[in-house]
Amino acid sequence: MRRLRSSTVVLGGMGVLAATITACGSEPDRRCVDPLTREELPSYRCESGGGSDDGGTTRGAYYYGGSVRDKRVSGGSFDKTAVDSGGFGCSGTGGG
Repeated sequence: MRRLRSSTVVLGGMGVLAATITACGSEPDRRCVDPLTREELPSYRCESGGGSDDGGTTRGAYYYGGSVRDKRVSGGSFDKTAVDSGGFGCSGTGGG
């Protein structure tokens, strides 16, 4: 019975460690968005060669983090470094 408990503790600890490492290395959500209206666009509008201003097609920019409601984004940033991808045990960009 004691071995089972020890192995359970070790396996549980390894799971927490794996989740921490994965969370710290994860990227924030990235969406293609119209910079003026903040409306979510298809991803090809942000990729090179997708859409142009002179053709009447809106060219998007990547928006990081936040959430989407009624096809509009909020709570994130166009600056990837301004968005905290977070995760348990991760340190932020500020020093302290």
